[in-house]
Amino acid sequence: MIKLTGISKIYPTPLAALRDVNLHIKPGEFVSIIGQSGSGKTTLAKLLIAEEKATKGNIEIGGNDVTYLSYGDIPYLRRQIGTIFQDFKLLSAKTVHENVSFALEVAGKPKKRIKKIVDEVLEIVGLGTKHKSYPKELSGGEQQRVAIARSLVHGPKIMIADEPTGNLDTINTEEIIDILKKINEYGTTVLLFTHNREIVNRLKKRVITLHEGQITMDVEQGKYVL
Repeated sequence: MIKLTGISKIYPTPLAALRDVNLHIKPGEFVSIIGQSGSGKTTLAKLLIAEEKATKGNIEIGGNDVTYLSYGDIPYLRRQIGTIFQDFKLLSAKTVHENVSFALEVAGKPKKRIKKIVDEVLEIVGLGTKHKSYPKELSGGEQQRVAIARSLVHGPKIMIADEPTGNLDTINTEEIIDILKKINEYGTTVLLFTHNREIVNRLKKRVITLHEGQITMDVEQGKYVL
């Protein structure tokens, strides 16, 4: 599903965010990618969604080389990859339903189809009764659930979660992780980028450790070792 071969990302300064990274993630895996600030986690996430381009190496997703996609092909890639971040990035003037439906409207989906999809994904994240609420009326955990629902509308094969619980308390953190586990059980490959030791240890899934731009450990059912 995801294969990185000799990936390096070097910025204009002599700084290497990633150095000769080789990685293979199979379809349906749940993988935690961990590391301290500056380890290269966010750069890796950005490469996978084509927000950044590699300096050298190759990235394959679903058997397709996406290393140097043209600008016009990026939206197609991103419809295959759901993304959620620490910042919920919700539109404050739109309701929960409108926030989730927006990407489908832009894609020109019929209204009946949009309603069906939005209702389904809101049920998955436990917000079936909140579709008329505005972001300011929701808790932080609920806002992140809206962001997750929004990321599911195109039925992505891959979910990239970059520090999705960074702004949440323990209870909301556990709820968000449980939702990601549920999404993974549906067959979606999940990549969780985090520095949270407790999350990783509770998941007991594959753990990849990044340190100074390199993979230093790759362990099945691993623990946070930094």
